[in-house]
Amino acid sequence: MVKLRSSEITPEHLYFSRRQFLKGVGALAAGSALLSACGGKTPPSAGVVNTQTPPGGVSQATDELGDPLTPYEAVTHYNNYYEFSTDKETVAVLAKDFKTSPWTVQVGGLVKNPKTYGIEDLLKKFTQEERIYRLRCVEAWSMVIPWQGFQLSKLLEEVEPTSDATHVRFETLYDPEQMPGQTSGWFRYNWPYVEGLRLDEAMHDLAILATGLYGKPLPPQDGAPIRLVAPWKYGFKSIKAIVKIDLVDYQPGSLWMNAAPDEYGFYANVNPEVDHPRWSQATERRIGELGRRKTLLFNGYADEVAHLYAGMDLGKNY
Repeated sequence: MVKLRSSEITPEHLYFSRRQFLKGVGALAAGSALLSACGGKTPPSAGVVNTQTPPGGVSQATDELGDPLTPYEAVTHYNNYYEFSTDKETVAVLAKDFKTSPWTVQVGGLVKNPKTYGIEDLLKKFTQEERIYRLRCVEAWSMVIPWQGFQLSKLLEEVEPTSDATHVRFETLYDPEQMPGQTSGWFRYNWPYVEGLRLDEAMHDLAILATGLYGKPLPPQDGAPIRLVAPWKYGFKSIKAIVKIDLVDYQPGSLWMNAAPDEYGFYANVNPEVDHPRWSQATERRIGELGRRKTLLFNGYADEVAHLYAGMDLGKNY
């Protein structure tokens, strides 16, 4: 587990902002053998930012709760991407020559209109919107990121899932020559990276396919050219460098579920009351801040997504 410096242990951040939904939406730890999906020390470049002037390329300087955007340098140089490295701060260097063009995304399975899209087709066909979302890592650190992208539901509507489809399975590129981490295989990682959502989760307005951030094309270290962003879930669910999307009639396994099923569940909804087996999820460390703040249920998106899990035991369905 990441050990915090004593200087980081300060009173928890308290939210006083009234919950309101932003316009534009509708408008790790190292265990004895297994590294977690997220973790690490605060990047030295991530200073506290309190400016109310939107940085270049974005429409506003905060999220809908009033929390400032995480600096671009931190977002693009503090990256979990095991296909390249388990060291966050070397991913950007290792990924700098990663080829994102040409790139295709195959969408099929239980659909009426299977299609294969070039990345340029996705950029032209689907209106790219700004979505300022909080990203909460399972390791208990977080960021606020201004993404550009489009609703996943728009893509799924075009291919028309059949009545048998219950889940969406996503798959990352498998290319060990470009992604040296895929050749390591030192511990239970079954490449390529696979993730999944229930169909109603995938159809929710908050779920997007991101193609950029901070008004710029998505950098390779952040999942270029296209990645999933489901902001009410821990970050490891937001699969990067997607090449295949299939509609299926079963709950897909995923890389982290297969590696450590007792630690990483299918839903991975942010929940301060359900601890990771090796650390608490009650608080989090926002990159660029020294103290800790309370973790919000569903990462603060409960008003939008809680109905998806009505009647479910969130302690068992973690």
